[in-house]
Amino acid sequence: MADAEPVDVFLSGLLFYDMVFTGLAKPPTLGAEVWTDQMGVGPGGIANFAVALSRLGARTSLAAAFGADTYGDICWDNLSRQEGIDLSVSRRFAGWSTPVTVSLAYDDDRALVTHGTPPPVTADELIGLPPASRAAMVHIGPWEQDWLARAHAQGSLVFADVGWDPSGTWSREVLRQLSYCHAFLPNAMEAMHYTGASTPAGALHRLADLVPVAVITCGAEGALAVDATTGESASVPGISVPALDTTGAGDVFGAGFIVASLAGWPLADRLRFANLTAALSVRRLGGAPAAPTWAEIAAWRRTNGGTDYGFLDTAIAD
Repeated sequence: MADAEPVDVFLSGLLFYDMVFTGLAKPPTLGAEVWTDQMGVGPGGIANFAVALSRLGARTSLAAAFGADTYGDICWDNLSRQEGIDLSVSRRFAGWSTPVTVSLAYDDDRALVTHGTPPPVTADELIGLPPASRAAMVHIGPWEQDWLARAHAQGSLVFADVGWDPSGTWSREVLRQLSYCHAFLPNAMEAMHYTGASTPAGALHRLADLVPVAVITCGAEGALAVDATTGESASVPGISVPALDTTGAGDVFGAGFIVASLAGWPLADRLRFANLTAALSVRRLGGAPAAPTWAEIAAWRRTNGGTDYGFLDTAIAD
């Protein structure tokens, strides 16, 4: 793919097969059984991001490890055939099981249980030279990813997020990888832990010294950001919707922000669009299966948004 026409977004990360149970009146307890009549299944993890990008019209290429098993086959077919995502940089591995995550959603949040082992190869071994792309998306952590430097050198705008640190160390060494990044999109708790700031605004100020575009998501409360390349700063409120399942909402936000960034929109509109895509996704089950399409965005716009979302009218018409 390196010699092919550039894709819009190349991304790499861990893929899971997700099983989501919602409609739970209470969490399960030892010695008891909880029933629900609502569940969904499908690819998760980095697939949430990839599907959201593809449904928003971005030509998307994914590098991920798939187990050569039933769950891996289901995810591969869903992503390549149903969602139109390029998997030429992905690989199936015999003898390795596709990770499986069970999500139990209740009280507007969720608890997760995951079965899996690390992939047989690193991201660098899987990717080699990344395909040409307008943008690249990466999940950074306490591991080196040399392909980021190569993507950056090829002219890709690199967007990054980060996950929860179960060790509790929150090492700032992780943030060294931001030297190759155009934008960083942690949530408020991640941002405050990694920067040592006591507020999202304080964390944003510190992250702005490390990366051109810093974005902090605050869940239902919205998001705030600063863009040193344009001199803009913005804070936008969240969109109130009845939430069924929040799985993957952060990934869908990130996909919306990347698509809006590639469209060249002002910072406040980039945040509004990302907020909207995430809000629409929590109304349905699952991460990837719930990612919204432009048709759903258009349907929401017909009766919502006011002048703040007037920028959507031109985008929808196009």
